[in-house]
Amino acid sequence: MSPTYRRIYAVVRRIPAGRVATYGQVARLAGLVNGARQVGYAMHALPEHTVLPWFRVVNVSGGSSLRGGGEVMQRLLLRKEGVCCDGAGRVDLTVHRWSPRGGRR
Repeated sequence: MSPTYRRIYAVVRRIPAGRVATYGQVARLAGLVNGARQVGYAMHALPEHTVLPWFRVVNVSGGSSLRGGGEVMQRLLLRKEGVCCDGAGRVDLTVHRWSPRGGRR
């Protein structure tokens, strides 16, 4: 596993239940400049039954970037943690965005 992926996964592990982070936010926290796409690649590279909370990573609009049923699974897993999506499948980032410093943003 690359050092970059290790840093990305370390950030994702820190996202608490009931919170989400955007791809860009994870990239910044992992020390990657303009690294949102790299975060996407890292999430895609995860094995199917990973324990890493991949579903807590959403796009900049609060939506899923997954396809082929993955977006449904992501919404279900988020709902189990109390994170609701709107009719378009987006999370309200003003309510659920994780801040590693303890704030809402």
